[in-house]
Amino acid sequence: MDLRATQRGSSKGETMRPAAQQYVVTRPLYSEESFAQDHEKIYRHRKTMLDHIKQYFTCDAKRAKSTALSLLPVIGWMKAYRLKEWLLGDIVSGVSTGLVAVLQGLAYCLLASLPPWYGLFSAFFPVIIYFFLGTSRHISVGPFPVLCLMIGSAVTRLVPDEGPAFNITGFEGLTRDEQRVLVASSVTFLAGVMQLAMGVLQVGFVVMYLSDTLVSGFTTAAAIHILVSQLKFVLGLEVPGISGPLSLIYTLEIIFNKITSTNVCDVVISIVIMVVVFIVKEINERFKSKLPVPIPIEVVMTVIACGVSYAFDFKTRYGIDVVGYIPKGYEAPVAPNPQIFQETAVEAFPIAIVGFAVAFSVAKVYSIKHDYTIDGNQELIAFGVSNIFGASFRSFAASTALSRSAVQESTGGKTQVAGLLSAVIVMIVTLAIGFLLEPLPKSVLGAVIIVNLKGSLMQFREIPYLWRRDKADCVVWLASCIGAFLLGLDLGLAVGLGVELISVILRTQFPRCSLLANIRGTDIYKDRKDYISIYEPEGVKIFRIPSPIFFANIEFFRNKLVEAVGFNPLQVLRKRNKAVRMIRKLLKKGKLQWTSIGLLNTSCGPINESEDESNMEELDQPTDFKDFPARIDWNAELPANIAVPRVEIHSLVLDFAAVSFLDISGLKGLRALLKELIRVEVEVYIVACDPYILEKLHDCSFFDDEVQSSMFYLTLHDAMLHILEKHPEPIPKKSDYEKIMTGVTIHHLPGNLRSRDRNASPTQTKL
Repeated sequence: MDLRATQRGSSKGETMRPAAQQYVVTRPLYSEESFAQDHEKIYRHRKTMLDHIKQYFTCDAKRAKSTALSLLPVIGWMKAYRLKEWLLGDIVSGVSTGLVAVLQGLAYCLLASLPPWYGLFSAFFPVIIYFFLGTSRHISVGPFPVLCLMIGSAVTRLVPDEGPAFNITGFEGLTRDEQRVLVASSVTFLAGVMQLAMGVLQVGFVVMYLSDTLVSGFTTAAAIHILVSQLKFVLGLEVPGISGPLSLIYTLEIIFNKITSTNVCDVVISIVIMVVVFIVKEINERFKSKLPVPIPIEVVMTVIACGVSYAFDFKTRYGIDVVGYIPKGYEAPVAPNPQIFQETAVEAFPIAIVGFAVAFSVAKVYSIKHDYTIDGNQELIAFGVSNIFGASFRSFAASTALSRSAVQESTGGKTQVAGLLSAVIVMIVTLAIGFLLEPLPKSVLGAVIIVNLKGSLMQFREIPYLWRRDKADCVVWLASCIGAFLLGLDLGLAVGLGVELISVILRTQFPRCSLLANIRGTDIYKDRKDYISIYEPEGVKIFRIPSPIFFANIEFFRNKLVEAVGFNPLQVLRKRNKAVRMIRKLLKKGKLQWTSIGLLNTSCGPINESEDESNMEELDQPTDFKDFPARIDWNAELPANIAVPRVEIHSLVLDFAAVSFLDISGLKGLRALLKELIRVEVEVYIVACDPYILEKLHDCSFFDDEVQSSMFYLTLHDAMLHILEKHPEPIPKKSDYEKIMTGVTIHHLPGNLRSRDRNASPTQTKL
């Protein structure tokens, strides 16, 4: 049928925008079948699983070169390195970042419950490997406080401050510190193996399951853990390391019990350091556009504290705990302990995931800012190899710290040459001048760590915003934060991830279904509750499904549809079949007879017939009128006390525009529901169905004599025009003349038409 679109005046109270360009499109009314007949599709060969496997293992010169470049990204960006433009910036950035890396390496090592100088190893070895394998040009690889705390939890569990260590082969003859270093390096090695395996298997997408909301709540709780863990250094107290659920509460209890033993000198030093560092960092933030290089206040205060501590002999005079002896050079490689793998596998996996997630998030920020791409799978490989290599030389899990990466980027760093130079600075300190840091009070390191927690702790301000905007996200934030706060970081991450997945499942399982109505004078359909000027043809319902249909929500979808149409089709069908049985018996007994006006009661008195409950399965079958001269009008009044629920609609339109997939359970449930509706004489139309879903329905033998492919229409408007043609309404009043458009009005974007449209009129395009 060729529908001519006409442009008429709008209804009362509705005026067209005079500046809007109007185009009238004349095209046939399309069902999916008629559209397929008029427009031939291009056949596309779809690859099978075997094809993908063959392609994966096929190798040629071009692919070998591409693989080499992807595995060694340094080759790509070094070829494009602008020596004159970038080298000076990389040198300045490398020196600045190296100084910060030295300080943070010493400080964050305290979180891992290891001797401070091992933090210098973590700021050196992983950086060397990442230089060759990483795809980000701006992140600074090295210790990250949350990872250090997670490593420290495993370390203090296997080698506690008080009491014997776990009975692990390989601990014999080692000091407590050496045992802890072995645990930390083994956990790091295992986490690196996990990251490398995920990278090789191309599963870098797993980080997508950690939403920004979950990471925010998790890092906020981690910041609280870090704050509490540093109180013992700031207050100068001896507090044993505690791990496991409620470890934070137990640690605070011990601190409060020992608060009277606080070292006043440690407290004074910490307060002075925190105040000065905080003020200068605020100045750096406020005047960052005017300062060529941020003031490295942590490094400056560390140097001053070292000098003052050495000059006044704080360790002897005031009993302050200092960094102490820092050995020169690097230690020989050490093999990881397989028995430790067994004891820490549960802790190593969240370390691997969190380390990669944080680094990838920071790398993504800088890649967008500087317009280059990063590869998630290659980043997994880079961090996996970095951690494996570093663990062999007694370093612990590496990721990136936002503050250190900000220094590397803001001081002019253009590539990982800056990262390599920062590793050189760390190496110089390790090999030559590390002894200068021996008098440094640990309270200074604790104060520097605490003052850098400001950004993480301020994330609490997100709670009111999330509650107003998205309560489900707010629940995820609170669950991940509270879970990590009470249960520890590893279990807390699992709790947050579980709540996040549950929230997604619930929102998919219980979507917001709605009834649509036509916006008068247009081909647009919106939620009938949201607009005033709407048109709803009598006997027609338009039901929108805004989610996939699968095993978990098919029953919910059915209930919502029954609620929307106002009747249960299965119950109506059973009532009708029972009524047909009764009418057939009464006709045989002569108590009813057919007349020109329908069924007539020939009995003198009221007829009371008990319901026949035999053959109940037949009640769900299509109503059989083969013995009747005509069909029964179920909406008319029936004789003989027969009552059947009325069905007020003749057509139901299901909008599948938002249905992205349909599983087998959903397919079966949908088919059963459609059969029930068709058997109670409701015409069902499905519109805007995804082609792949429609193809799946054909492949799964979805269609039969009742459920036919002709019920699928290209658009919602096509289906509505077909329904209005099949079930014309009474002649409308003049004021209701423009209820529904019989064509499509579109706004054509300015610009040249495609080559095959050039012969069309510039003011009217016929499709």
